[in-house]
Amino acid sequence: MSEKRLIVAIACGGAVGSMARYGLSLLSLSAVPGWFFAGTLAANIAGSALIGLIAAWSVRRMPSPILNGFLVTGFCGGFTTFSAFSLEALLLVMSGAWAVALGYVVASILSWMAAVWLGWSAGMALFGAKGSVAHTKS
Repeated sequence: MSEKRLIVAIACGGAVGSMARYGLSLLSLSAVPGWFFAGTLAANIAGSALIGLIAAWSVRRMPSPILNGFLVTGFCGGFTTFSAFSLEALLLVMSGAWAVALGYVVASILSWMAAVWLGWSAGMALFGAKGSVAHTKS
């Protein structure tokens, strides 16, 4: 495997993930005006579910390092938005919306964990994966 091909795959995955994240933000802003953080919350929930699904798939059918780099490091890395989440939570706190900030942080963490578990469970059911989680690290 060429290191250059892996780097290109990760970069392309990141670009696609970032564009998908931007599109989701626009949709979220139009669906829930005033909730500037809705897109980040949705992206992180969806990204958590997707990475759980990919991880379960990887246990049974280990993808090539190129595909894994594109999907996990690239797409999921570009699509999920922990830095944006951190900034939004800080902006809520700084604006005095402590309760909203706390709710956002708690809802985010709980929903991301639930989503990655659901993705993992769906992947195990879909792909008939039975194996060690040691193979899922990106």
